[in-house]
Amino acid sequence: MSFSADWLALREPIDHRSVSASLRASVAQRFAARDGLHVVDLGCGSGSNLRGLAPHLGARQRWTLVDWDSGLLAHARAALAQWADDAQQDGAQDDGALSIMKDGKRIDVRFRQADLARRLESVLDPAPDLVTAAAFFDLVSPEWIEGFCKALAARGLPLYTVLTYDGRETWEPPHAGDAAMLAAFHAHQQSDKGFGPAAGPRAVQALAGSLAANGYRVARELSPWRLGASDFALMSELAKGAAGAVLETGRLEPREVAAWLAARTPAASCSIGHEDVWATPG
Repeated sequence: MSFSADWLALREPIDHRSVSASLRASVAQRFAARDGLHVVDLGCGSGSNLRGLAPHLGARQRWTLVDWDSGLLAHARAALAQWADDAQQDGAQDDGALSIMKDGKRIDVRFRQADLARRLESVLDPAPDLVTAAAFFDLVSPEWIEGFCKALAARGLPLYTVLTYDGRETWEPPHAGDAAMLAAFHAHQQSDKGFGPAAGPRAVQALAGSLAANGYRVARELSPWRLGASDFALMSELAKGAAGAVLETGRLEPREVAAWLAARTPAASCSIGHEDVWATPG
């Protein structure tokens, strides 16, 4: 399970503007009195989640960015160094920490390659102060989510995760093939991404339910992408990606998919549903 650096860069500004400001403020308030904070970010990709959340946390932060894709970890290192006001490498380029300064905050970042499907608990020890993820839980299985929540609860760790796909999509203008395309896309979403059959659009419900069953207080807020004319590049890539996924399922004829894609390329707007979750031990 991996994504291209170009795709992650294209979606980053839309991600940052779409997250729930109220939940993010609750996270910031929780740690406002802390002198230092250690955050573990699961499936970090290019480091977007750090760039979005770190400005709202304290003056001294330590992040561990975890991903299986070594290429994305290298890209995250370079992107964070470029984003920072100042960046200093500590140790070897591949495994050393990166110490950065951004708007008066010091953020020490470590990069860890790990297979979260098999070595989840190893990245939770020693226990951090906060576990985060972005656009991650819809890609893993309900069984993995259940095991993750148990591991989280055993350590008493809070979780803040954003932009989990919830299955709701609306494109304008509407097209006769929208419903069939969405159903086929959801079938692809629930295919195995390396963690067993994925939860896909059921992920938030599975995550919230498992957290509650493990004694967590769970707050949820919608965080949809609302895309318009200025987001043409992202809408175009979304449509192409959806068409490719649907073709892989074999549920629709190629001509049907092609007709939908031709109608979607000049789409005026769309809304793609996501949800954020902030969960604290009871």
